[in-house]
Amino acid sequence: MTGDAATILIVEDEPPIRRLLRSILTAHEHRALEAATGGEALSALRHHRPDLILLDLGLPDIDGQALIGRIRAISPVPIVVLSSRGDEAAKVAALDAGADDYVTKPFGADELMARLRAALRHRLQQQGAERTFTSGELSVDLVRHLVRRGAEDVKLSPKEYDILEQLAIHAGKVLTHRHLLREVWRDETVDPQYLRVYVRQLRQKIEADPSSPRHVLTEPGVGYRLV
Repeated sequence: MTGDAATILIVEDEPPIRRLLRSILTAHEHRALEAATGGEALSALRHHRPDLILLDLGLPDIDGQALIGRIRAISPVPIVVLSSRGDEAAKVAALDAGADDYVTKPFGADELMARLRAALRHRLQQQGAERTFTSGELSVDLVRHLVRRGAEDVKLSPKEYDILEQLAIHAGKVLTHRHLLREVWRDETVDPQYLRVYVRQLRQKIEADPSSPRHVLTEPGVGYRLV
């Protein structure tokens, strides 16, 4: 990937939606590749090495969740899922399988491009092994375990820091409740209400207005992301 331009593979079996996506991507100076099936997507991944995959889960030959697993077995390429409105279980399953984000149909061009930029940024951060997350006045030093809001140090409890650390490591990516419970509590069966309590406490400390958070965003029924 050079500059802000990216090669994006559209995996979608409906031609009108593929045309719409291609139009949006090329208008933003990205190169768009197309695949109508999971098999075509895997072939394009091997031969063209796209910077990101935009994936509809309802493919005619391979279940979308299974395809994510097959992609993850050979590539860390960011995957943004196109999902139908209200299918929260499918969103969670896709994210837990290795997708980076999802866009709900119908979608607007601005929302789509914002999600793609976040996924591309997350991959670049992982490749560069960045150890500091900075957004506005919020700064998280993952090496020294220091959190600052503006000029002030922020004191977090161990659990609050562990949650923020996971979000900072995967900044821009949606982390499911299951992921956070597994990584922070080491137990996916813990009641997610505990997570909600700690996120609420975390926001009280790092957000200028906890009632309208700018950094730790909720994805309803799914999880959280840090921006």
